[in-house]
Amino acid sequence: MSALAVGATALTTTGSALEPRAQTADELLREMTLEEKVGQLFVTYAYGRTADTPDPVNREEFGVDTPAQVVQKYHLGGIIHFTWSNSLYDPKQIAELSNGLQTAATGSGAQVPLLISTDQEQGQITRITEPVTQLPGNMALGAGRNPQDAERSAAITGQELRAMGLNMNFAPSGDVNVNPENPVIGVRSFSSDPALAAQFTAAQVRGYEDAQPAGEGVSASVKHFPGHGDTNTDSHTALPVIEHDRQQWEQLDAPPFKEAIAAGTDSVMSAHIVVPKLDDSGQPATLAPNVLTGMLRKELGYQGVVFTDSLQMEGVRQQHPDSEIPVLALQAGADVMLMPQNLQVAIDGVIAAVRDGRLTEQRIDESVSRVLKLKEGRGVLANPFVDVSRVDSFVGNEQHLADAQRITDRTTTLLRNEAALPLKSPGKVFVTGASEKGTEALSNSVRARGPQSSALATGTKPTPEQINQAVEQAEAHDVAVVLTNAAWNPDNAGQLDLVRALQQTGKPVIAVATRDPYDAGHVDVPAWIASYSDKPVAMESVAKVLFGETTPAGKLPVPVPDPGKPGADRYPFGFGLAW
Repeated sequence: MSALAVGATALTTTGSALEPRAQTADELLREMTLEEKVGQLFVTYAYGRTADTPDPVNREEFGVDTPAQVVQKYHLGGIIHFTWSNSLYDPKQIAELSNGLQTAATGSGAQVPLLISTDQEQGQITRITEPVTQLPGNMALGAGRNPQDAERSAAITGQELRAMGLNMNFAPSGDVNVNPENPVIGVRSFSSDPALAAQFTAAQVRGYEDAQPAGEGVSASVKHFPGHGDTNTDSHTALPVIEHDRQQWEQLDAPPFKEAIAAGTDSVMSAHIVVPKLDDSGQPATLAPNVLTGMLRKELGYQGVVFTDSLQMEGVRQQHPDSEIPVLALQAGADVMLMPQNLQVAIDGVIAAVRDGRLTEQRIDESVSRVLKLKEGRGVLANPFVDVSRVDSFVGNEQHLADAQRITDRTTTLLRNEAALPLKSPGKVFVTGASEKGTEALSNSVRARGPQSSALATGTKPTPEQINQAVEQAEAHDVAVVLTNAAWNPDNAGQLDLVRALQQTGKPVIAVATRDPYDAGHVDVPAWIASYSDKPVAMESVAKVLFGETTPAGKLPVPVPDPGKPGADRYPFGFGLAW
């Protein structure tokens, strides 16, 4: 038994004992009313630092004041946390909030504990920041080429989430990013290579769910089925169309989901995309029976829980009223509706569909049974509470931080080096570019090694005035390091102007792509590094490469196209320099 496990007795927010729950999933299902069953099929957010914190937005959206009342009113199956819902401040607060929400759930209605979740993918999508351990995102891990690192990264993330009372993580992304212009996946994908993406997706499922000692893992949710990797449209704001035919889907998109299912993923999340060559209904995959029931359930044999992606996204709301979307999702084969636009309308829509026969109660029972069995298998029914007194000493502990740095060090990828690296006794190093957090972190890492350093963040869309200011500061230094973030995107073209202006100073320029590595194809500088992240842990790894403390070991998990030569790559898949 680890230091975090609470044994057979659950603990409340104050650490007092509660009787452990003994009911099985089947026993619970037999005792539930229709309203309680339908509530289990919805996961949403609620606003408040604690379970009992009143927030006027709760009253506006849900008709009650506190997160606990939201849980009780709707008999929710789960809660998802975001920073913008005022839910995520620090580990101890999150643990207390989790326990408070579980107390509300187990003390009302069918007394079923909650799935408490977030999107802690790491990398670009990180909901909970320091002191929680920060780890590489998917594309960085793909660059590291070490599936054990991917599994360890997920295990650390999952254990820390569970310590804070979260028992589910909407990760990993199993999407194969074959489109460099993908605005919504990109660096969230392990690779453009389906075999590599599949291997790492399965490794992370094992890391999240199989943490030892038993009971310290979280449920994984592999997303976004049937595959969101080949689109240049963001499903948050529009409905993407992916033109993969059956053979392309089987070769490119399906492998990560197949491997995740074989690894035992607790859940799969659907995508709000249209796949006309796979399904002629014209519906987004979330609402398409041929996709969720036909492809996922029947062809791939998946029997676990299917979550929809957020039902507030425009990709799923364009064709139907909000009351019909959850009904259609259930008819398609989904089990849990995530974040409906109007929770009351969505629940009422499902209940009305049962009353008028469009949905049978047996169909509701099928999904509720899957949800309850997931909770049972993950240990949530038996003991949903965590020991708040032990959280601070575990989350972000010394071993986790050391592992995170070692894993990150193995992901840094050197794409170009005209005798610029490693740096030899630079006097003053100027760090500028897209990220305020990244420039400051890298400048701090440089100073820690002796040289003077200053930082200037210009944002992803630098103005001419900011570029001029950066040039003036660069001229007063010996080396300029510039951080880019999706500079390949025409909307961010000012970043490339910044890089070119820095080159004109005559000072050595080192560029670091802190998101997708595709930036490196657009402009040549003496050295290009891909870090895939601007987090301090990634910037420390970059500093180690800058000063020759480590040999860059990452290999590109995606090819970097050459914009001047359509169809050609500037840096091919697997490329990476060393010394």
